[in-house]
Amino acid sequence: MNWQGDEVDAGDYLKVAACTAVMGQSVLSLALTVEPTLKAQAVMAGIYLAVKFTAPAFIWGILFTTSRTTNPAPSYGSYLKRQTPTLFLPTVIWTTLYLWLMPSLQQHRTAHNWGSLLWQGVGGNAAPHLWYNTMMLQFILLMPIFWWLRDRVNRPQVAKHWGWGIGGLYVLAMIGFTQRVYPTAHFVRWYLLDRFFLGFLLYAVLGVLCWRYWSVWQRWLSRFWGVLVLVACVAWVGQNWTLRQWGTAVDFGHTSYYLPATVVFDLSVIGLVLAFAGYQIRRRARSLGVIHGLAQLAYPSYLANVFWLQIIWRGGGATLTRAHLGLGILVCYGLTWIISFSFSALIAQSIDLIKWRRQPWTERNR
Repeated sequence: MNWQGDEVDAGDYLKVAACTAVMGQSVLSLALTVEPTLKAQAVMAGIYLAVKFTAPAFIWGILFTTSRTTNPAPSYGSYLKRQTPTLFLPTVIWTTLYLWLMPSLQQHRTAHNWGSLLWQGVGGNAAPHLWYNTMMLQFILLMPIFWWLRDRVNRPQVAKHWGWGIGGLYVLAMIGFTQRVYPTAHFVRWYLLDRFFLGFLLYAVLGVLCWRYWSVWQRWLSRFWGVLVLVACVAWVGQNWTLRQWGTAVDFGHTSYYLPATVVFDLSVIGLVLAFAGYQIRRRARSLGVIHGLAQLAYPSYLANVFWLQIIWRGGGATLTRAHLGLGILVCYGLTWIISFSFSALIAQSIDLIKWRRQPWTERNR
């Protein structure tokens, strides 16, 4: 078994970008509750949509890195054993903390018995951002399917067929969503679509194919990154137009990852992050170690960010944001990012210290 987790890769860049952006989404959602002016809401909506690539980027990055670090494929049991302390255990701990200490953050309903409490935790409703987690962990559990895909696409032509095939199915799904679900006033009742892995399968498959033929992707991205910038800008305008059709006042609940403009925007931004990652890796930038270190902390920091944001918000962030909207958003965001990553780093160092102390004296003093 070959775990190559000590090397930086493009998946690290995607995970860091996604974690950094999702914290911005959390802050903007809270800032909207202070009832800013319609002009300010429009600006906030533009920023929110500019960072709405997080879930696809997380999935792409996770599948990219996992495809690399589990090659050849380990046994499923050893794979799950390795993922438990880094993914599943933090999920249980943070979900429990949200349900116990901050029950007001629950989404769609509030738990009233043990059964509904369990559902809120498993369904990703314990806090506004945990739906990501419910959906992403399904890809971790289904990793053998992607190992099979990685080993199956042994030629670029085969990879192209898989990419176009999944892409075609995704286009049909988007058409159905925009025609049958999104235009209705009750589309929020379809929230379970976000919890199901099939809705984001495109990004997982592309993440695997991207790792499998990384050199090919890099040649293409290094040539056409300028086109991706233009496409991202046009798609961002399209997202804004779609959101404003719901009315003058902004409601982030009317955004969706399944809208065509959002999908195009997400793919464009992911492509730009990959292009930048490839450039940095080729020139062996000094920041590679920093990016790799932050990537190792991205998942626990993402789980914790809403917890720390709530403390910051209740401890003066709300008052500052009401008085000075822009300054309040920047301060809340900056503190959330710093505390989330710092706390994750502290926990990681503490765990490493405990493991070191458990080693025999002769091992510790080599």
